[in-house]
Amino acid sequence: MTIFPFVFLKNNKLRKDKVLLNHERIHLRQQLECLIVLFYVIYLVEFLIHFLRKRSRIEAYRRISFEREAFRNEKDFHYIAGRKPWYWVRYL
Repeated sequence: MTIFPFVFLKNNKLRKDKVLLNHERIHLRQQLECLIVLFYVIYLVEFLIHFLRKRSRIEAYRRISFEREAFRNEKDFHYIAGRKPWYWVRYL
């Protein structure tokens, strides 16, 4: 979980998970673009909309635009360097 500027991990073993850390770094960039508070507002609104449609927390979580961008690019370790600002909007 990422709450700017921190990344919280369930255990120390996850510090070695490069894909997970890259996923969370993408969220840090998204949070900065949205001035942090707006990120959480959009995140919550999207979650609620998707949850009401699908009635599944997992499905709702996976359909959030921020998550879609992060999951799609988490294995590309050069993604953040070339990422255009506000790119998550393409996943709405």
